[in-house]
Amino acid sequence: MKVSQRAQSITPFLAMEFGKRAAELEAAGHRVIRFNIGEPDFGAPPAVRAELQRIAGEAALPYTGALGLPALREAIAGFYAQAHGVQVAPERVVVTAGASAALLLLTAALVDPGDEVLVGDPSYPCNRQFLSGFGAEVRLVPTDAASRFQLDLAAVQRHWSARTRGLMIATPSNPTGTSVPPAELAAICDWARVHGAWRIIDEIYLNLSDAQPDGRPAPTVLAADPGACVINSFSKYFGMTGWRLGWAVVPEALVPAMERLAQNYYICAPTPAQLAALACFTPASIAVCEARKQEFAERRALVLQGLADIGLPVPVRPDGAFYVYIDVRGTGLDAMAFCERALQDAHVALTPGQDFGVCSGASHVRLSCAASREDLQEGLARLQRFLHGLT
Repeated sequence: MKVSQRAQSITPFLAMEFGKRAAELEAAGHRVIRFNIGEPDFGAPPAVRAELQRIAGEAALPYTGALGLPALREAIAGFYAQAHGVQVAPERVVVTAGASAALLLLTAALVDPGDEVLVGDPSYPCNRQFLSGFGAEVRLVPTDAASRFQLDLAAVQRHWSARTRGLMIATPSNPTGTSVPPAELAAICDWARVHGAWRIIDEIYLNLSDAQPDGRPAPTVLAADPGACVINSFSKYFGMTGWRLGWAVVPEALVPAMERLAQNYYICAPTPAQLAALACFTPASIAVCEARKQEFAERRALVLQGLADIGLPVPVRPDGAFYVYIDVRGTGLDAMAFCERALQDAHVALTPGQDFGVCSGASHVRLSCAASREDLQEGLARLQRFLHGLT
């Protein structure tokens, strides 16, 4: 059987590969501390879980429309007004089978073979794979600590070409947990818009961002660029990773294309997940999620202090999500070797930077702070012993 060039060209997702190795060690009787996956340990808010139990007793759970339940689209639009003070028409909201499906639809709707798309390096690997899978020429733009490992306007302008048709930015970022400053993001989007390019902004971690200096919540890009295409998810802020539910906010003119694509690619997002997700937007559920957001911030502070104590530097302090991007050059190991040794010797699962790009991939490692405080403390202690063994 001949396997397509598309499938052959996709590299393994290393975060998941290290997860497989961790599972093998666990099956052999070892306790592995998992810092490799960005999966909140809380689960969905209680009201959402209760609603799913109620729904499970219903005799029929038919398909919804391809764009999602109207009530859920309205609830998501209301969330933008409540959390960010931005008015979004419910008709522009597309409910998807996870944020990955949102990216699938947007890539299919916007990319033609040969289109050049700018993406920061480092960045979430699956985003690049979707773009390449639809024939885009992904141009990785190197970033560093000086730009918070994020694209800035100067870098976009330097790497722009006559073939550039769009750009993709995740803010806050996976793997670094860093954000593009709002004014900088607005300037980048304005440059792209003036040059006729689309903007996909991944805001999956937006509602886990630190507040701005004036105390206001981090803004959505839609406040500055209503024509941007935004991806978000129920997985991170709402803790619903396995529910496979996300959304996109797109310009009105793009909605019919998104609907046709969704009808043909996967029909609709899971009906039970959509119905239960309506309970995400109650005051009680939002209060639960805000408390968890504070807990994640405290866990991140615990990890940053712990890493500093054991001599593993974090070049840029994250301001959102639940990741830290660690510089491991001082250990004498590259990122892949560091992660392999840490897993085998200390039973701590991390993700090598090679998963996320090339310019800092060999020298940096991602640690997810989404684990419990107990596991964070135990994992840091194990890493300290592991580092002592390297000297």
